[in-house]
Amino acid sequence: MSSLLRGEEMCLAQLFLQSGSAYDCISELGELGLAEFRDLNPSVNTFQRKHVNEIKKCEEMERILGYLLREIKKADISLPERDVNPVAPLPKHIMAIMEQLQRLEVELGEVTRNKEKLQKNLLELIEYTHMLHVTRSFVQRTCEREPLQVQYEEFPFLEKDTVMDYNSMQRLGAKLGFISGLIQRVKIEAFERMLWRVCKGYTILSYSEVEEYLEDPETGEPTKRMVFLISYWGDQIGQKVKKICDCYHCHLYPYPTSNDERNDVVEGLKTRIQDLHTVLHRTEDYLRQVSIKASESVYTWVIQVKKIKAIYYILNLCSFDVTNKCLIAEVWCPVNDIPTLRRALEDGSRKSGATVPSFVNRIPTSDTPPTLFRTNKFTSGFQNIVDAYGVGTYREVNPAPFTIITFPFLFAVMFGDLGHGLIMALFAFWMVLYENNRKLKNTRNEIWNTFFEGRYIILMMGLFSIYTGLIYNDCFSKSLNIFGSGWSVKAMFTAEVWKPEDLTGNKFLTLDPNITGVFKGPYPLGIDPIWNLASNRLTFLNSYKMKMSVILGVIHMSFGVILSTYNHLHFRKKYNLYLVFLPELLFLLCLFGYLVFMIFYKWLVFSAKDSRNAPSILIHFINMFLMQGDTVSPLYPGQAGLQVFLVVIAVLSVPVLLLGKPIYLYWVHNGSHRLGMYRGYERVRRNSEEELYLMRAHDMEEGSSHSDLSTSTEHKKEEFDFADEFLHQAIHTIEYCLGCVSNTASYLRLWALSLAHAQLSEVLWAMVMRVGLRTDTRIGVLFLVPVFGLFAVLTVSILLIMESLSAFLHALRLHWVEFQNKFYGLPVSKDILC
Repeated sequence: MSSLLRGEEMCLAQLFLQSGSAYDCISELGELGLAEFRDLNPSVNTFQRKHVNEIKKCEEMERILGYLLREIKKADISLPERDVNPVAPLPKHIMAIMEQLQRLEVELGEVTRNKEKLQKNLLELIEYTHMLHVTRSFVQRTCEREPLQVQYEEFPFLEKDTVMDYNSMQRLGAKLGFISGLIQRVKIEAFERMLWRVCKGYTILSYSEVEEYLEDPETGEPTKRMVFLISYWGDQIGQKVKKICDCYHCHLYPYPTSNDERNDVVEGLKTRIQDLHTVLHRTEDYLRQVSIKASESVYTWVIQVKKIKAIYYILNLCSFDVTNKCLIAEVWCPVNDIPTLRRALEDGSRKSGATVPSFVNRIPTSDTPPTLFRTNKFTSGFQNIVDAYGVGTYREVNPAPFTIITFPFLFAVMFGDLGHGLIMALFAFWMVLYENNRKLKNTRNEIWNTFFEGRYIILMMGLFSIYTGLIYNDCFSKSLNIFGSGWSVKAMFTAEVWKPEDLTGNKFLTLDPNITGVFKGPYPLGIDPIWNLASNRLTFLNSYKMKMSVILGVIHMSFGVILSTYNHLHFRKKYNLYLVFLPELLFLLCLFGYLVFMIFYKWLVFSAKDSRNAPSILIHFINMFLMQGDTVSPLYPGQAGLQVFLVVIAVLSVPVLLLGKPIYLYWVHNGSHRLGMYRGYERVRRNSEEELYLMRAHDMEEGSSHSDLSTSTEHKKEEFDFADEFLHQAIHTIEYCLGCVSNTASYLRLWALSLAHAQLSEVLWAMVMRVGLRTDTRIGVLFLVPVFGLFAVLTVSILLIMESLSAFLHALRLHWVEFQNKFYGLPVSKDILC
């Protein structure tokens, strides 16, 4: 838990790897995932590094694996359902893997191309068969017959033109020719129009639609096609017709000159189609066998190739020593894992058979280490919520441990419903039970992956919603009378306040808690179920939830301010406790903490007897700033003086917060006693270079730090800029003071969304479920089934999905803006640990 709270303590280590065992050592380190390597060759171009050829080979293998996966998916072959995590193969085995992949690629590509050719030939034969079948009706036409073409209005002169008859064309030496084929149905009108414009009546076009859908060879989709037959005069016209057919991507086939030839061609086509079906079936079987063989090992190869590529990428980050026999690498790693790192290097050296072992040395540095939080499957989701806002600086307090509780709780305050929370918790519990199911983990649906990765967050949100639903006593907009109501109607008749005729003469009656026996005591858990029947239920819940939102908001923000003390103490900035933390806490508690005090005081002091005389908290809070405490009756004796005192403390804390830190730092850097103090600091801290490094790692100061001053001989001290520090603190002061007001108001979203969820649930029950329950006939039982189905669908889609998403986003904003900005520093770029 301490690692999750503040992150792992990191150190910079130097690895000395023998050239022969470097590959195996890096492989062992990669399996552990404990180190982040630094680039020791920043000036060397990527393509000029030593292992660039090996990385190119890995990229080539990745390309082949991508092709294999696409073909396996196209063949609809399921991959083996098992989690594989093979180790990286030895360098001598890499060529064997590449040769095997290339052999599979060639074999699979050749079979696939043969299959495509066979399919294309089969499609051509089928089209040819349809063409012969459809054009059989065109054979009876004679060449002298008038063309049966549609006359278009844009060619009015066609009616006057005469077409040369057959004898005249023969005298000119022209020959009658035929062109037949298939064209897409959408192109036939433009095709016909183009033929007429170019050939000017020297062609006769006949066409008919094919009844069946034919596959498009380019897209593979079924399309409607038209069979056409073009009769033309002369070779020149024939050349023009062929060019037009090419432009419209027509499929042309030879046209038989006689019926006998036609019958012979049809019989031959039937035989060839049958043979092609047989060959294509065998080709598909063989292709499936090859794909199945590839699918058995493809995932293993994918992981191995990724690991090989990662190893060579890391090796490119290393540098050689002067003898070129040893690789030197620098890594960031957790301090507690240094022994594990050493064992990994020993294992790698032993596997490679190196005579000289590789070793690791810890080296001092003034660089800021990367941030590492160790998470498990439960805490990773909450850590991702924090990391989405930004990864904090090294060893800063991590909000994730507190987010595990506060995030689902604030969500549940807005989503409080026992029934809805139970459904959500059951759904999340089902995902937790089957979290190792490979089908659920490795889907391509991004929305499902989001739900599955956040299953523990959803589980916690559901459990907390059940709790807040019990507090609100709300289950699908209905209250549960588990312990019996604390209110009694009978006492109103016993005291003769109500009479039987009052029940018929009044639509609403008011229970008086001042009468003995009417109010027996508070409900043991949550809100009394009688409020579900009250006409002023919404007014009561408004007041209750609004005050509750303010109380939770002030507590949440105060907790964030208190957490900042851990950062101040850890980074040895004790002056921030007095100049930053104390003014912030006083400003928040003197104003809004006092508001919470008044809420609790009014709840505890004023009972039902004197509730009519209870003053308004809002009026008192406004008068507190206006210094008008005498205008209304006080809540308690001495209220006006206390309020003036609290306002004065809050106002005085603002200049302290604004000027305290800049003036103190200016005094520290420019005071007369600065030299002696830091020389004493140097004498104490220079006993050990290791201790000096550890001091620097903990002593992260804004501008220049003690550690920077103590090592002035190594690094040039940065000059202190008072204006820059003052501007930074001024922005922080304005943001914090105005933020306290806006952030407190922002927590009212807890009240607003809670009421919205309750009202939506009540409207859904009244307009859907109540309609089915009111039908008291036998048919009403059958009518209740679709009504319940509609109610369930609307509940899941609106209340469980849309409303939960809204509450999730609002809870996320409350943590990012209102809570984390009180102690969580500016986000830095996220360092990835391999």
